[in-house]
Amino acid sequence: MARRGLSAGMSGREKALGGAVLALYLAVLPYVSGPALDLLERLLGTRLGESVRNAIYYYVVFALVVIVFWGYLGRTTRAFLDRPGGVLASAGLGLVAFYGLNEICGRLLGLVLEGQVNLNDEAIVGRMVDAPRTTILIVVVLAPVVEETLFRGYVFGNLREVHRGLAYLVSCLLFALLHVWQFAAARGDLTYLLLMVQYLVPGAVMAWTYERSGSLWGSVLLHGVVNGLAVVRVL
Repeated sequence: MARRGLSAGMSGREKALGGAVLALYLAVLPYVSGPALDLLERLLGTRLGESVRNAIYYYVVFALVVIVFWGYLGRTTRAFLDRPGGVLASAGLGLVAFYGLNEICGRLLGLVLEGQVNLNDEAIVGRMVDAPRTTILIVVVLAPVVEETLFRGYVFGNLREVHRGLAYLVSCLLFALLHVWQFAAARGDLTYLLLMVQYLVPGAVMAWTYERSGSLWGSVLLHGVVNGLAVVRVL
């Protein structure tokens, strides 16, 4: 069933445009969004709060992903509706695997990365204090849909047609890189990239959930639940 769900795949147009969207999300938007929002503030003649700027950024990315991948999202939704119980069961198994493996890896990594602070997590905590409802919407709904579509649907799904192991490797590495490279660049500290290893388990588990469930909504649900539980701990 997983193979049938993934075999719906992406059209040639989605593959071509999806690569551009992925590149924008990974390497371009983090740099141009700030100046673009500054320009918007000048045009409006008002100061936008950090939470509003963050919401605009994710709404724009979310809209772009939905527009480009509309057909694929429709096909993967039909795969979910064909067997909702199986998709939900896969997400549940993924949740158990995530916390089990993450606990083991977290303890091992704590010995290696002792004293290294995860700035991505700190940034989210800061946004929770400043604008909890907006932050919850972003981390539980918008970010999971965007990141699962790009890293699991686009990268993993397309590379899996070539080589399954390569699909896991590349999708996990890109997902991990997303969460650390901006902080490493801002600090001028390449050792911060070592924190990528914290995101390899989540990336692998979500790819497995997508593959097993046959629908992207399995990994989106898992991603949203994991983020939601993390938010609960912050609150």
